[in-house]
Formats: sequence, structure tokens, C-alpha cells
Amino acid sequence: MSTSNEAGPAPADTGRVDPAVLRMAITLIVGALGVVFDTTIISVALNSLAKDFDAPLSTIQWVSTGYLLAVFITIPLAGWAQSRIGGRRLWIAALGGFLVGSVLSALAWSVTSLIVFRLVQGLAGGIMMPLMYTLLMQAAKGRNIGKVMAVITVPTALGPILGPVLGGLILHLADWRWLFFINIPFCLVGTWLAWRNLPDDRPAADSPGARLDVVGLLLLCPGSAALICGLSQVDGSTDFATAKVLIPLLAGLALVGSFIAWALARDTGSLVDVRMFRHRSVASSSTLLFLGGISLFGSMMLLPLYFQQVRGATPLGAGLLLIPQGLGALVARGLAGKYMDRVGPRAVALVSTAFVAASTVPFAFVTADTSEILLMAALFIRGIALGAAMIAPMGAAFVGLEHEEIPDASIITRVAQQIGGAVGVAILIVVLQQNIGDAHTPAALANGFDHAFWWCVALTAAAVPLCLLLPSLPQSTAPADSKAREIDKRSDSAPHRTRREQPR
Repeated sequence: MSTSNEAGPAPADTGRVDPAVLRMAITLIVGALGVVFDTTIISVALNSLAKDFDAPLSTIQWVSTGYLLAVFITIPLAGWAQSRIGGRRLWIAALGGFLVGSVLSALAWSVTSLIVFRLVQGLAGGIMMPLMYTLLMQAAKGRNIGKVMAVITVPTALGPILGPVLGGLILHLADWRWLFFINIPFCLVGTWLAWRNLPDDRPAADSPGARLDVVGLLLLCPGSAALICGLSQVDGSTDFATAKVLIPLLAGLALVGSFIAWALARDTGSLVDVRMFRHRSVASSSTLLFLGGISLFGSMMLLPLYFQQVRGATPLGAGLLLIPQGLGALVARGLAGKYMDRVGPRAVALVSTAFVAASTVPFAFVTADTSEILLMAALFIRGIALGAAMIAPMGAAFVGLEHEEIPDASIITRVAQQIGGAVGVAILIVVLQQNIGDAHTPAALANGFDHAFWWCVALTAAAVPLCLLLPSLPQSTAPADSKAREIDKRSDSAPHRTRREQPR
């Protein structure tokens, strides 16, 4: 009886997210909005930048590619840096770095200076995204993960959808410099909220802190960046067989493979603990997020191109036509989080991923005259399915993990999703180019897009059976902190059968 009174009703049983966790989520979202929008908002400005700087698109492309490479350099450092200075101080420092990079980018006087300042932005942004998930999952302690993920993934849903629209509006009303000035309020308000609302979790003064894995740093960070660099070189005139793609890809694979061997040979202290893949939740979630990245980022490349090249829409018009998908993703988040906590991530992922594949099929039949109303309705349904399909594996990755394991899981899943996105874009660009060729008529262009969308359907369908590998029980039954585990162990001694003992 005393054990029952001591444990009290678990927060997961109430179905409500702890107000402190919700407050932290809102704080992190405000700070992260600038980073999330910045990854997509610049895509609509490349032509404007090329004209203003009188530079070829092949050079201007590095404004976007350089940022992405910088992100991948610092993502693996997030866990180590948090253990050294604490989550709140690291978050505020990263926000400050992103603010400095944004202001400098807005004041850039040449294409070279803009690329360099975008690197500053990327280095800070790479720290922030995995840290955001780490801080929130540690605060949630394994309870109501579905509802928590529904809140924290709002900016990641809005970024790919509203980023191009926001960029188009800014370019319509002002010049490209405001694409970076717009980050200032997010950074300032986010810093103030972080100082007020995030717990002061700095390590004790006498704590030795984690030592930096220098060898791992020199292998993993440039290795992951090289993979992204190689994939980003695939464009309309380049396939995977060219030197500028193969050399960085092979170099990246060699470096990442060497890091894995190095990390497995160490008992502790590697930059990222690759032994996290022994957790079925982490391994299956990372695989699904990799394939989900292909579905999300690959389709987000295809859809605007279809509306512009086949339907003759402007960049702003194409962005506006994609709004239904963003609205659908927002609608899905509350429902997906609720049912994920109730029936578990496996069922939610299985149903939603199947619907993503099915709702992409209509685009494999598009013509130059397909009704825009029909396409927008299909986008809304696809957005609902895609929003749920991304929440389930993101939340499932943290099921049953200890407090200190969460940073590594955040890094692994973030890298998997981003590399999946780069792979998806590269594959679909090659498929699209091979099927379009020298076509110029809307009908011929539409036929090329049909083939690319069929590839998108197939890549998404491949993820459906993998959903069965996700945990089947609601995550509230797998406490993420040691104290909760001790409570469960004490409850095991009671005559009744606990939820944790129930078969999966």
C-alpha cells in the first residue's frame, strides 16, 4: 500500500502533459522557429541572389549547401556540449550564434561573405535541433511522449510548408536581406524565454564532465558532411556516377564506417554511442525516419517544381498551393499524439505511413490539366498522414531509454532524417531528369513527373512493413528515468500484474 501511495497516479494516466513540460516546449519552439524556417526559406531566393550578386547559380547554391554542411558538422557535438555546460546555457549560446550569423548574412556584401556567414548560422542551427528534442524528452521522463511530440514537431511541420511561402512574400515586399533579418525576433524572444523557463542544469563545479572524443569528431563530423555534400551535387545534369558525387560520397562512407568501428571498440566516451542501435526502438525509428525524410523532402522538391514547370505557377503561387499539406500536418499532430499514447507508436506509424503512400498515388497520374482543387484535397489528406507518420517514429525512438541515453538518440534520429531527405532529393532529381530529358511541352513534363511520383510512392511503401518493428505498447509503460524504473520494480513485487509485465 505504501508503494502505491508513494508512486501516486502516473502523469501518463491523466492523459495531460505536465504544464512545466508544455511551457518548456513552447519556449524551445519559439527559439527554433528561425532555424526551421531558415532551412527552407532561402530556397525561393536563389534566383534573386544570383541576380543581385551577378553570380552563377552553381555558386549561389552554396548559400544553401554550405548551411546544410555546417549543420551536419555540429549535430554530433550536441550531446557532448550539453554534458559540459548544461542544456540551458548551450541553447542560449546556440541561439546567440544563430542571431549573429543571421545579422551578418543580412549585411553580406558579396556572395563569398554570404556563404561564410551562412556557415555560422548552420553551426549554431546544428546544435539546436537535436538539443531541442533532448531537453524535452528528458523533461517528459517517458510520459505522454505522443502528446509532447505533437507539440514540439509543430515547427518542423511548418518549416517545409510555410518557409517557401514566407520567403516568397518577403521577396515580393522587400529585398533578400529581410530573409535573415526576420530571424532576429525569434532569437531575442527565444533567448528571453529560455532564460526564464529552462531549468538551470549546468554540471556541478567539481564534475569532471565528459571528455571530447577527438578521433570520433574528426571521423564523424566531416564524414556526415561529405555524404551530404556528395548528395547535394546531384542536379538536373549530374547523376550518381560522376566524380563530384562519387568522391565525397565514398569518402563520407569511409569516414562514417571508420567512426562506427572506432566507437564500437570503445567501452564509453565515443562522440555518439552507436550501441544505441541495440535498442529496437532507436534502430527501427531511425530507419523509418530515414525513409520518412525521403518522403517529406523528396516530395517537397517535386511538388513546387510540378506547379511551376507544368502548371506555370510563380514561386509564391506554388508555395501557396502547398498550404493544404501544411494544414493537414497541423491537424494530424493532436490526433497522432493522442492515439500514440493510447495504442502505441506501431499502430499509428503503420496506418499513417500506408496513407502517405496511398495519398501520393494521385500525383503519379497528374497531367497539365489536373484540377487544382483535386490536387489540394489530396495534399490535405497527405499532410494529415505525413504529420502522423513523422510523429510516431520520432516519439518511439525514446521509448524505454535512460535519461543519459536521450541525447544520443536525438542525434542519431536527427541525422537519419536529414540524410534520408538528402538521399530522397538526389534520387528523385535523377529520376525526374531522366524522364523529362529535353521535354518542353506541359504534357511531356507531366509524364516525367508521373514517373518521379511513382518512385516516391514506392519509397514510402517500403517503410510500411518496417513500422511493425516499432514498440507496440504506449510509451508511458516504458519509463525513461531511473526513478520510474525503481517504482515499477517495487510494483512488480505486488500480487497484481503490472502494465510493464503485459505482453507486447
